[in-house]
Amino acid sequence: MKKALLILNPHSGKGLIRNHLLEIVDILVKGGYEVTVYPTQGRGDASRAMRARRKSYELIVCSGGDGTLDEIVTGMMQSGFKTTIGYIPAGSTNDFANSLKIPTAMKKAAEAAVNGTVFSCDVGRFNEDIFVYIAAFGLFTEVSYGTRQEMKNMLGHLAYLLEGVRHLQNIKSYRLKVTSVSENGETMVIEDNFIYGMITNTYSVGGFKSIAGNVFKGSIALDDGLFEVTLIRMPKNPMELNSILAALAIQNIDTQYMYSFKTGRLTIESEEEIAWTLDGEFGGAHRRVTVTNEKQAMDIMVKE
Repeated sequence: MKKALLILNPHSGKGLIRNHLLEIVDILVKGGYEVTVYPTQGRGDASRAMRARRKSYELIVCSGGDGTLDEIVTGMMQSGFKTTIGYIPAGSTNDFANSLKIPTAMKKAAEAAVNGTVFSCDVGRFNEDIFVYIAAFGLFTEVSYGTRQEMKNMLGHLAYLLEGVRHLQNIKSYRLKVTSVSENGETMVIEDNFIYGMITNTYSVGGFKSIAGNVFKGSIALDDGLFEVTLIRMPKNPMELNSILAALAIQNIDTQYMYSFKTGRLTIESEEEIAWTLDGEFGGAHRRVTVTNEKQAMDIMVKE
């Protein structure tokens, strides 16, 4: 039999994996796999399990949120060898699963992991770290890793919004130098004050369609070696702030206040340390970051 390693986060979302575990294992076994189950014990454990996995595993199945998937992909990239990944989303928002149209029902997601199609997806390298679909800083970013899991479970997307409103009174801006290399090799340099920035490879952020999607109009691809970058400038007065928030509310881009572009590589420099979030988890504080798109570095099973 082929071998599969099921790495699950028992605390993701509302812990629904506990009610579906036997069903998932049964689907994997009927698909021809000998299954090893590994429940994570804490943050970083999924990465350690991936680094220590044997090459004999032909399929790694992840059950958890986007943060758990991030750890698994990070561990895979650090190990130096690729294994096909199946994803059973069990988090609060599951942005990346939504982008790949992976079913939200655990049984159907497990069936896609066994009988679906391999999709080779881009992965982001952030200095020495890895992210799957988003690296972001500034306004609201602390919400994703600052919101208690209990609130996420109880309120879902609303939890992010409620936590975000608490931070609007003290908006902080950062003076940045952004150097980007375009697809044809041209260099672009932007220097300005920004309250928010995101580097994405997704159609959805925080459970909502990415505002970048309205700019790139169907040209977003998860396997093209390019990120979509959105940077929001510091508003000069309350009227500008209201205009920015209104644009965000309808997932739209107002080019008067925002920059949006595609790139496979960029560097962001700041005079002070900036806290980043990677796939919804704290990614450290940095003065300089280099972000590179690792084209089609991950093979993931999708329904179609």
